[in-house]
Amino acid sequence: MNTDVIQFYRTQDPYGEFSNFAAFPIRLKERDWPTVEHYFQAQKFAGTEHEEVIRKVRSPMIAARLGRDRSRPLRPDWDSARDEVMREALRAKFNQHPRLRSLLLRTGEVHLVEHTRNDRYWGDGGDGTGRNRLGELLVEIRTELRQTDVPTETRSLPL
Repeated sequence: MNTDVIQFYRTQDPYGEFSNFAAFPIRLKERDWPTVEHYFQAQKFAGTEHEEVIRKVRSPMIAARLGRDRSRPLRPDWDSARDEVMREALRAKFNQHPRLRSLLLRTGEVHLVEHTRNDRYWGDGGDGTGRNRLGELLVEIRTELRQTDVPTETRSLPL
């Protein structure tokens, strides 16, 4: 078993492109989203005015803060929908940016870990005991990319 690991978190660090805060716009739901983080946080409020407010904010940090604001009406199925929303956003990111697709594919078989104390679900909790769902989904996307061509309906966005 290959025990190599790539850890990522901050956008300016090696493999920071894997962060949801990395400045790679995606096109989903017939709209452009500045980052995966914008899309993900906005989907907590899909179909409401909050979705568009989050899409338009100037930074992924602001999008994250707004998405975590519990005074906003979180969609009732969020706990069961969040992984699929993230998967959809990551597919768009790595299909719409050929350089990112190539970077992800070049990671080979290594384990990908969002290394942060700030998140025990999407990240590793800083000590390896978190779920690391973002890393797991990136590995899943990497496997899909190896097996399929980029869908023709997906357009590349500038880096």
